[in-house]
Amino acid sequence: MAEGTLKIHTENILPIIKKWLYSSKDIFLRELVSNAQDAIQKLMLLEEGASSFRIDITLDAEKKTLQISDNGIGMTADEVEKYIAQLAFSGAEEFLAAYKKDEEENPFIGHFGLGFYSAFMVSHSVEIQTLSYQENAKPVHWTSDGSSTYQIEEGSRTTRGTDILLHIQEEEFLEAAKIRELLTTYCRFLPVPIFFGEERINKEDPLWIKAAKDCTETDYINFYHSLYPLEPNPIFWIHINVEHPFHVKGILYFPKMSSEMRLQDAHIKLFSNRVYVTDECKDLFPHFLNVLRGAVDSFDLPLNVSRSTLQMDSTVKKLASHISKKIADRLTALYEEDREKYTAIWPEIQTIIKLGLLNDEKFYDRMQGSLLWKTTNDNWTTLASYQERNPSQKKVFYTMYETKESPFLSLYKEKGIEVLIAGGPLDSVLFNNIETKTELEFQRIDGGIDDLILDSDKQESELLDADGRTDSSKLASFVKENLSKSEVSVEAKALTSSNLPAFLMIDEKTRRLSEYFALTQKDLPKELLKKHTFVINTNNKLIATINQLKEKEPTLAKKLIEHIYDLSLLSQKEFQADNLSSFVERSNALVEELVSRSNA
Repeated sequence: MAEGTLKIHTENILPIIKKWLYSSKDIFLRELVSNAQDAIQKLMLLEEGASSFRIDITLDAEKKTLQISDNGIGMTADEVEKYIAQLAFSGAEEFLAAYKKDEEENPFIGHFGLGFYSAFMVSHSVEIQTLSYQENAKPVHWTSDGSSTYQIEEGSRTTRGTDILLHIQEEEFLEAAKIRELLTTYCRFLPVPIFFGEERINKEDPLWIKAAKDCTETDYINFYHSLYPLEPNPIFWIHINVEHPFHVKGILYFPKMSSEMRLQDAHIKLFSNRVYVTDECKDLFPHFLNVLRGAVDSFDLPLNVSRSTLQMDSTVKKLASHISKKIADRLTALYEEDREKYTAIWPEIQTIIKLGLLNDEKFYDRMQGSLLWKTTNDNWTTLASYQERNPSQKKVFYTMYETKESPFLSLYKEKGIEVLIAGGPLDSVLFNNIETKTELEFQRIDGGIDDLILDSDKQESELLDADGRTDSSKLASFVKENLSKSEVSVEAKALTSSNLPAFLMIDEKTRRLSEYFALTQKDLPKELLKKHTFVINTNNKLIATINQLKEKEPTLAKKLIEHIYDLSLLSQKEFQADNLSSFVERSNALVEELVSRSNA
């Protein structure tokens, strides 16, 4: 058996690095400034108390050059050979090992030794002028055109530090506005002063490095607008500081929700040692938190070799779980400590929270006691409080209507029955979820006929005719025959209120299924599409009139039945827009007929 050593030929690997390693050419400036930051940080560790460090970026459009200069640790000729000429050699890692420093206390940005070569994505050649901090060190000049060869000789630099001179071949990187944009995007939070000409790029420290107790509301809002200049003020924020088993700091904001927001899009900005990496970090957060804004910074998240994207591993999964827990804990603490503030922000954050409850079992366990709904009594309530106030009710009644003045809802109000005002299709899915975990039962007020809204005395006093039928059952049959809708069932009931002539009753399970299909943008099965019950109120005067007309003037009775049915569709938001013009025509004709009859 023979053994050998794999050999890497630089003439083959350099083109790959230049073309495929990085997802964007813009990355080159981030990498070179990060290297300069590392060079300064190394010297700061060796010479405690040293100051006046800076990084300078100089653009000369005429000469087509861009220079990145630092007054950091510098390099000797041997170090240039080791750190620049050997691909994938990590200078930061060797430095830490040599000086036995703790990387958790003194993290460096560079880890792969490949960042320098990103310069060749935009340059036809690169020069290095460097002078080591070591006593009696000699300056070094290194040049390369990106091929497998380079030249090294004595340099001309007279002060400690390093100059990286790029001979730019990509015209867009000779524009001052472009360079300023890249520096602001990637390097605005680095601790060492960065100058582009006379302009200081990094004028502020990121707010996440401060303790939450030292940050004011104004601080948080101003920082939010520095990240998202055009957005309205955030609703709420959470300051994150994780020390174990990973190091992560950041601030997450609940934005003001709008109809244009896409929950599948990620917006949180990921930083590594204060250097911007990406906002494509969906794996770092549970899916339902993608809508959040803010910044997260960590030096030990598993980035890919180009430091452009996040790699999934157990650390990321644990962190995602921890962030979800942190958000739930912060919100439940606010619910307990400042109920007024919690209630004020709830309408803006409830969609995110409800998505979390539907998608994350642990999040559900932590947050389910802090769920709020508005009620017809004009207050906000949890389900536990609702049950305490209504101990005799077997069901939790709810409505999807925003208005509290609907005729059907008045039935419940007149009986003093408290009804939850749900916010939309997501609530019905959530109710179904809660029912599987508890003994609670939810019923939409138009999803059934509860005994609480029936006139039991009148129902029981109805007499049977010779065929064993009541007046109500005969009226229901007449309405069914004249409605001419085979998919619609008809029932005649005596309701406790005389104000409502009729309503549509759609079975609770069918309704929820319909709303689920709408939520998932799927088509409801045709057999369920129009299946419902038309309930007529025998205590209503108009229905009593129809009952009288069914023998004398059945044609007019039929028109009134159709009109009442259409009005029920309208009031319960089940009316199809395509039928509106024909409804108006029928209504006008009916009114004309009734007026002519009254004038006869």
